[in-house]
Amino acid sequence: MNDVDLAFTPAWQLREWIGEQKLSPVELVSTYLGRIESLDPQLNAFLTVCGDEALAAAKIAEEQVMRGEALGALHGIPVPIKDLHRTAGIRTTRGSLIFKDDVPDTDDLVVARIRDAGAIIIGKTNTSEFGHRGTTENLLGEPCRNPWDTTRTPGGSSGGAAVAVASGLSPIAEGSDGGGSIRVPASFCGVYGLKPTRGRVPGNYNGPGGWNVFSQTGPLSRAVRDAAFLLSAMAAPYPDNPMSILEDPPDFQASLQGGVKGLKVALVPTLGGMAVEPEVQSAVEASAKLLASMGAEVDEPDVALDGMLLRESFRTIFISDYSASLGWMLDAHADELMPSMRAFLEDASRWTVADLARSLREMERLKGRMRDLFSTYDVLLTPTAAVPAFPIEGWPDTINGVAVDPRWAFTPFCYLFNMTGQPAASVPAGFSSDGLPIGTHVVGRFGEEATVLRVSAALEEAQPWAGNRPLVS
Repeated sequence: MNDVDLAFTPAWQLREWIGEQKLSPVELVSTYLGRIESLDPQLNAFLTVCGDEALAAAKIAEEQVMRGEALGALHGIPVPIKDLHRTAGIRTTRGSLIFKDDVPDTDDLVVARIRDAGAIIIGKTNTSEFGHRGTTENLLGEPCRNPWDTTRTPGGSSGGAAVAVASGLSPIAEGSDGGGSIRVPASFCGVYGLKPTRGRVPGNYNGPGGWNVFSQTGPLSRAVRDAAFLLSAMAAPYPDNPMSILEDPPDFQASLQGGVKGLKVALVPTLGGMAVEPEVQSAVEASAKLLASMGAEVDEPDVALDGMLLRESFRTIFISDYSASLGWMLDAHADELMPSMRAFLEDASRWTVADLARSLREMERLKGRMRDLFSTYDVLLTPTAAVPAFPIEGWPDTINGVAVDPRWAFTPFCYLFNMTGQPAASVPAGFSSDGLPIGTHVVGRFGEEATVLRVSAALEEAQPWAGNRPLVS
């Protein structure tokens, strides 16, 4: 097998070969490091590459295999970490000049779990500053670029993770999603991305990012089975975090079986009037037809939401959370912040407690509306993003001929479900006429990642995407 085919082999298969002594962790890590060296100058998927550390860890992993030791679920598998998460001994910038030289002494909880499962950290993936926007630019260097068209954004803020997976710089990747930050890059880059239920993958209960009311860590992968594989290593109760789900997670691998016959699916392509590009809507409707052909019951219920109220409610809570932990930077580091991050913090400083209270009330109302909808339906389908990937810094001010807010209108389908806390995934659903990936958004009931994975696996089987490789790969 050549290096390219090895790089695009599913992570679960790589793990089996390592355990059977058919594949050396050193060979595997070397393959990915070589690809990063060759391709990443075009993509900027990584802010830090841990070549020496990864090779040293791979050698230890290989020796453990040869001695017949018990191996973790991810033993020998290279996994990059989004640069919002602390990594002991590895630079953690959070996408910010303020932390450009910070090397933590400890791992974040999710990083520790990934290491404990035997994974090898090969680097830190690119992100927007503190993950505050849905594209991947910061002041540390060049923007992250989409491997299907390097003039376009990969989305964000887990843009580097999605690019690494899509272009074969890693087999799987860890990301986080506070308003679409796993799912939008997955859609724009043609990979699979899952935001678990809030609390399924708990983190340390601290900053940056306040109490992270919306953010959830999850997997990005080229195959649904690989996402279940990584999620199983990250998900477990953590009583020290009051938002943690305390019940043990289900068997995510087993949930891939069973098909969709009899499942009730709500197709809501515009959420009652959100602007969506026609090619995107057509792709989502095609996904619904696929599910119907496999025995699912598909309806189109009337789900009309006030888009402006949704946006302002999310924005108020989201940015207030940043202000709670990062507001001090306005005085201490204003010149080192991205203009958009600085504007966020300045906006929050002008809000009243009544503004926040109204937004919190609207969030609870939205939870109630979704609870009612999901009393009838098992999953909901929407677009992941309203548009395919757009040019870097070329935020869309019109969508399907409708004037929109450039920074927020391309992703209302995602941040709604950060507010409700429900699990949701972006599933590759085809390409635009420009050859850019499009994602279908599959949303499940609170706590039911298993159903989202089951529907995702059925769509993958009906319309495989793993063989699609971007231009820069």
